[in-house]
Amino acid sequence: METVTAPRKTVQLSISRGLTFLIALACGAVAANIYYAQPLVGLIGPAVGLNAHASSLVVTLTQIGYGVGLVVLVPLGDIFENRRLIMVTLVACMAALLSASVASNAVLFLATSLVIGLSSVVVQMLVPFAAHLAPDESRGRVVGNVMSGLLMGIMLARPVASITTDLLGWRAIFGISAGLMLVLAVTLRLVLPERKPSASVPYPVLLRSMGELLVRTPILRRRAFYHAMLFGAFSLFWTAVPLILASPACGLGQGGIALFALAAVLGAFVAPVAGRMADRGLTKPATGAAIVAVVACFLLVFASGGHVVATLFVAALLLDVGVSCNLVLGQRAIFSLGAEIRSRLNGLYMAIFFCGGAVGSAVASWVYATYGWMGIAWCGIAFPLLAGLHYLTELVPRRLATAA
Repeated sequence: METVTAPRKTVQLSISRGLTFLIALACGAVAANIYYAQPLVGLIGPAVGLNAHASSLVVTLTQIGYGVGLVVLVPLGDIFENRRLIMVTLVACMAALLSASVASNAVLFLATSLVIGLSSVVVQMLVPFAAHLAPDESRGRVVGNVMSGLLMGIMLARPVASITTDLLGWRAIFGISAGLMLVLAVTLRLVLPERKPSASVPYPVLLRSMGELLVRTPILRRRAFYHAMLFGAFSLFWTAVPLILASPACGLGQGGIALFALAAVLGAFVAPVAGRMADRGLTKPATGAAIVAVVACFLLVFASGGHVVATLFVAALLLDVGVSCNLVLGQRAIFSLGAEIRSRLNGLYMAIFFCGGAVGSAVASWVYATYGWMGIAWCGIAFPLLAGLHYLTELVPRRLATAA
């Protein structure tokens, strides 16, 4: 079996609050690129020549690109100088966004959508970079702060895209973001330190090693399963909830639905708290609390029957808090396994739970159309319950040695 890792470096780097904030800001700005098109599909499709049935390809291809990038680009952080890799990927992202802002036909726009998703995985290069710079005793706090910025970008992307489109047209958001990517590329080039990984292996060997890592790293498998289940519940809820909010049962217009979605932003503020809990050795109880919060979300959905907006808002807040906390706890756990494999572990972790989210969003419309909002509640609670059943194995003494 080929060896793909090298001895861990003993040099201890550091990261300032200012640099942590900058990386968090960059993560949020880049992550938002994946979601800008979602509320604009109805405008983009006719403008580039896509019919109503094909318009959803804009979002789908962006997500496919992101998923592919997690597997084929993020692991490069284990063999290439990190700062240069980040710069090149940011420039590619800028070029794709600029192309999207002027694309006049479907083929070009769909191709740029794929590249936008592919290059937006630069956020998953920045997160392990920040983890590498952080001392062991504060790594969870740093990761939590960075992930808070990333989550804020995801949650604010849709309302920002809608507001910008109302003022300047749908192409403007892509042009503005392209300019922002250029500013970030220049700024990060000036302030990020060099980080040359100790491993030196051919790219095909690097990719093959990811399967080996998945097999021999039980913490990765456990944490990825937890978050795949919780992220599946998250995607299911947020895909279906606009449908019930716009229905006669709730009667909200688009403005009201946009305000409701801001509940998700509040969940981003708990990410640093989760990181601090992990630093204090409280990963296990915090994970249990995160799973319980997501279960409680769907219990509230049952209680409201989907007809009480205030109850749904509280449910959304519980869901976002639980998912945000669990994400940070998982990353803190896998980032503790070694700097020389950190990028590959992060790529695997993200790719696996991204699949869980894809399942949740894929079944949401069918479940809602077939079984209504209570069907969403039953389906939604199944995801965290599966995570909870697996979590119970952490409490069995013989499994403690391999638990996350």
